This record gives sequence, structure tokens and C-alpha cells, in this order.
Amino acid sequence: MEKLLIKGGKSLSGKISCSGAKNAALPMIAATILCDDKVVLKNLPYLQDITTMFELLGSMGSEILLDENMDFTISSANLKDIEARYELVKTMRASILVLGPLLSKYGKARIALPGGCAIGSRPVNFHLDALKQMGASITLRNGYIEANASQLNGANIKFEGVTVTGTENLMMAATLAKGQTILTNVAKEPEIADLADMLNSMGAKISGAGTDKIVIDGVDKLKGTIFDIPADRIEAGTYLVAAAVTKGSITIDGINPNRLMKVIDKLRAAGAEIDYNEDSISINMKLEFPNPVDITTAPFPEFPTDMQAQFSVINAISSGTANIYETVFENRFMHILELNRMGCDISVKGNHAVIQGVKSIYGAQVMATDLRASASLILAGLCAEGETVVDRIYHIDRGYERIEEKLNYLGANIIRLPS
Repeated sequence: MEKLLIKGGKSLSGKISCSGAKNAALPMIAATILCDDKVVLKNLPYLQDITTMFELLGSMGSEILLDENMDFTISSANLKDIEARYELVKTMRASILVLGPLLSKYGKARIALPGGCAIGSRPVNFHLDALKQMGASITLRNGYIEANASQLNGANIKFEGVTVTGTENLMMAATLAKGQTILTNVAKEPEIADLADMLNSMGAKISGAGTDKIVIDGVDKLKGTIFDIPADRIEAGTYLVAAAVTKGSITIDGINPNRLMKVIDKLRAAGAEIDYNEDSISINMKLEFPNPVDITTAPFPEFPTDMQAQFSVINAISSGTANIYETVFENRFMHILELNRMGCDISVKGNHAVIQGVKSIYGAQVMATDLRASASLILAGLCAEGETVVDRIYHIDRGYERIEEKLNYLGANIIRLPS
């Protein structure tokens, strides 16, 4: 199992570009099932989750080609299988996103219950209950979701709880449904609007994506398209924090700052100087110790749960005491024990972490438990004294494209150790 060896104490500086967003790309890949024409996706990040999704579509019969411009052409006109098998699904919860497109286009689907990061309950019942309201017959048997519907019909659906993948799944399913579907209490993440933009470019009729009410008028068929994957806001936020904890000064190109305003606000509260324009963000951190900043995670447009672990590191080396409340997932403080092994002073009770800033943290051998926990341990290693070894980095490879290369380009000292 590969590891990262990090030699701390290096201040980051320079300019990097943002990769395409994994959380936008995965539903877009699933959406190619909905049409018989070729779909070209540009700016796809090279990540394990993307590879897994391609393997999943390939196992069902999709043809996937990579051209000299590193653009992917996907053709799902000749699917021979409507099953997402467990060996492909077990590592990635986003594989559930093929359920809606398969059911809408082919009238049936058999999907293994998904796996992925162990950060708490992310039940699929919201997806299944909504599809039942559209006329689907669904059973759970032997670890699989078995769904059938001769024709999905439009419905008024109010989600019991806000769900990103549930919103995406139902939005895709409704594109080919008969009549109008209205989704309320939906997720508002930018990736929802991105998926709607792609589907509309394919001939769908979707309005309201990015608000708490989405209206989809079903159409008979969708067509091919060429679509650019937008930049990854969580990747950008992670590198901004990396600069903040190393007293660095960096610029990130290719990112829309409007997607990161809550993160930018908190970084400014921590003492960072931040400038931005329509497609780049610059940060300069001069304080010896960041100011402590209280965080409460919530769905977009509030502070993202995917940045909570990274801000744990800022607060761990701050000049005071900070509180973090995790309201999205109930098991997302697993990085805290590992950070405490490096000399941090963090206590957890339920969904509340109290972080007392310390003057120094120290390198140690630590183990990643999920994707964003991995990022936090790397950030801690960057600002720790001595050497840090981060184990189980397959998590980080699921969501960050060449993270050690980008950080090294900015002045870090990180070596990937072979298995």
C-alpha cells in the first residue's frame, strides 16, 4: 500500500491550476447512459473514482475513448447489461448514480448497494422512495437494488432530507419521464447546476437547479453533447488551506470564487489576505499563528462538510480555541485521533470538536480513514516539525489529482513511497 512521506516546514508559494471537479464529473459520466449519441467530456480529472465509473460503464457495454487532447468520448448506445456489480460498486458510493439513468432509459436496473468513504450514513432510501413515486417497482435482494418501470411518470417529490446524489439521480431519471417532475427540498450545490447545464445541452428541459426547487419537463430522447467539467472547488479550498497553514502565498487559476465564498470568509477570519477575480483566487498568510475560527458545516451555500477536516488543521495551530460542529455526517471526525498523535489538542463529543491551538505539531506516522481526512493529514504534515508518513493514501487518490506533484510544485517536500 503506497504512502506519502512529508518533510514539514516548507512555506508554499507559486501558482497552480485547478483540476476538473470529481463531484461534477461522476454524475455527468452516468448521464451519458441517457442518450444513444456520443458525449464528449473535457477536463476530466485523472482519479481513481473516475476510473471506477468508467469501468462500471464499460462493464455494461459503453464504449469509452481517450483522444490526443485528453478528452473522453463516451458512447452508451449499445448497453448489453443493466447491472452494476458489487466488485465495482463497493469502493464508491457515487455508483448509485447509474440507477436513475438506467431506469429511465431502459426501464430496469440492478445495482449493488454502494460502498465508499466510511464517514457516516448516506442512505439510498431517499433515491428509492422518490423513484417509487415516479412509478418504479423496487426491491432489495441479496445486497442489490432491483428496479423496474415500463415508464417513469412525472411527480411532485419532496425529499425527506437534502441529498446531493439523490437530487442528481432523480433529475436524470426525470429527463425521459412522461410529464413534469417537480423536486423540492433538493441540494443546491454548484455540481447540481453543472449537471443540469449538461443535461440541457443534451436536450433536457430543466429549470431551477441550484435553488431548492427543480422543475424537469420530460422529453422523448436526449442527444450528444460536448461539455467541459468545471473546476473542483474542494481541491481549490484544500490548497488555499495548505498555503494558510504554511504561512505561504499562492494563486489558484481556473476556479470560480463564488463557489467558495464561505471558505474564503473563514480564511480571512483566520488572518489570510485573499484576492480573487472571476477565475482565480490568491492567498497570502503572514500571521505567525492563524486566528481560531468557529465552523458549522451545512449544505451549500453554507460551509462545506468537505472542508471541515482541513480547517481542523488551521485551528490546531491557531492562537486560541475554536469550535467545529459537523451537521452533515455523523462520523466525520475520524481524522481527529490521528491529528492528536501529531501533537494537536482536540477533543470530540458527538458532532462537536473543541480545538485548542498549539505552538507546534510534530511529524508522525498516521493513517487516513477517508478522502478529506487524508487531505487534513497531508496539510498537518506540511506544517509539522520533522517527517510525517501518511498511510492508506488510496483515499486521497480517489479525489485529488496528483496532489503531491501540485504541492511539490509550490515548494513542498513530499515523496510517494511504493507499496
